[in-house]
Amino acid sequence: MSSLPSQLSERVQSVAGIDSEMRPATKPQFGHFQSNVALRLAKQQGKPPRQVAQEIVDKLDVGDLCEPVEIAGPGFLNFRLRADVLAGAVTDQLHDPRAGITPTELPQTVVIDYSAPNAAKQMHVGHLRSTIIGDCFNRVLRAKGHTVIAQNHIGDWGRQFGMLIEQALDEKLDLDSLDLAGAEELYKRANAHLKSDDAFADRARERVVKLQNGDADTRAMWRKMIDLSKAGFNKTYARMGVLLTDADYAGESMYNEMLPQVCDDLEQRGIAKLDQGALVVFVKGFDAPAILRNSQGGYGYDVTDVAAVRYRVDDLEANRLIYVVGSEQTYHFNLIFAVCREAGYLPAWVSAQHVGYGMVLGADGKKFSTREGTAVHLNDLLDEAEEHAAPEIALAAIKYADLSNSLQKDYVFDPVRMTQTTGDTGPYLQYAHARVSQILRKADAEGLSGDTISVLDEVPEQELALWLTRFGDAVDEVADELTPHKLCTYLYELATKYSTFYENCPVLKSEGEVRSSRLALCATTKRVLATGLDLLGIAAPERM
Repeated sequence: MSSLPSQLSERVQSVAGIDSEMRPATKPQFGHFQSNVALRLAKQQGKPPRQVAQEIVDKLDVGDLCEPVEIAGPGFLNFRLRADVLAGAVTDQLHDPRAGITPTELPQTVVIDYSAPNAAKQMHVGHLRSTIIGDCFNRVLRAKGHTVIAQNHIGDWGRQFGMLIEQALDEKLDLDSLDLAGAEELYKRANAHLKSDDAFADRARERVVKLQNGDADTRAMWRKMIDLSKAGFNKTYARMGVLLTDADYAGESMYNEMLPQVCDDLEQRGIAKLDQGALVVFVKGFDAPAILRNSQGGYGYDVTDVAAVRYRVDDLEANRLIYVVGSEQTYHFNLIFAVCREAGYLPAWVSAQHVGYGMVLGADGKKFSTREGTAVHLNDLLDEAEEHAAPEIALAAIKYADLSNSLQKDYVFDPVRMTQTTGDTGPYLQYAHARVSQILRKADAEGLSGDTISVLDEVPEQELALWLTRFGDAVDEVADELTPHKLCTYLYELATKYSTFYENCPVLKSEGEVRSSRLALCATTKRVLATGLDLLGIAAPERM
């Protein structure tokens, strides 16, 4: 069932023939919604706007939803929902397991590429945003009824493994004794060794060839490094409360056998061409080509990402591809998608989208990094937030700060401000949920309950009820446009409207039907807050 404003909008459009552009009324005296459709039609038809408005009202059948439609000012249409209709909609929402989220009529298979840390290195601040944003998309699209396939495209292949394995052999290191932090220290030692010792560098290159050719001993050591890396990543994912599991790992290595096939296919069809010994694809509108195979015969990121698109469309049968990767990769992904469109690997009916995001900044407004200029470990960032709040609250603070702004914007990591339980923060929303929970507990202790909204006489009651019914629309917008900040804004406004309701409409001190109706309104608020917070990956505590 579509939301009340959606139903109204559809009916106006069926009469007017154009989008109603239904908007929430700016003031209570103007009703609940307004439309300027008559003014826009009047320009087209050369008629007075109020005349056009009257013609629309005469044909419009919305008596089952609204009080009589009013024509205001130069020709605005004002709609005031019937109190019983609004009460019934919120009551339905209270008893709906989805809390008002409407399942999609066109379920898709959506592949989301996110997180993507590098093996043998701890996750750093750069992985924070990808992981949080991708997890939110995963939750929202699942809630809408889509089949979501997460793809954690970890960096588990390449030249670095040659030097890591050689360094481990030189040190006679037992890889079973290493954790992820130890593997990162091994990486640093190997890198320094590589720069200072040409013979070691030669051995590292030879080791890469052995790895690529499937040498058993080399592959065994490589596998141990991947496994200890995953164990480290999984600890961080568990700490962050995200949905990623071992089943979602799809590293660069899984595409190895596909790379020669892609190159051969594109070369045979004349899409890829040899240029100075390298196999490349030139795409109109791009300054540089996609390099599928370099002049030494090596494969790089471009061809791996082309193979990944082909696999996700052909094997995973994706209708929609979403890549949650930093904004600096926008050009790269636009080029890859263009190559895949030209090759037919990305058919017209499959959408592909790169969702870039800004940087996490320190309190000084500069890129968040250590004194040495290296990226801060993600776990150190979580530790810092937990110095100011309990883990559940600290995590809410980080996730909400990440998701509540436009994704493309940088944001300042300020744990003092982020963990406040006042203002536009994650902990404030958690506090609002705990506050509603407390009222419902008190009511339950007194043997009081309410499961039907039946009285909406006060303006704060009406505004809260009306806002609750818009939850499904807010979720739809995030699912369609991948804009989680709009869900954050919705939930913050819900918490604010609930606060106004609570201050102006006594719940436990009221009596009879009014009390039971207000308790039902509280219960609906609690359900929507909990559902919305869960879509952001944030816990909804019963007490704070």
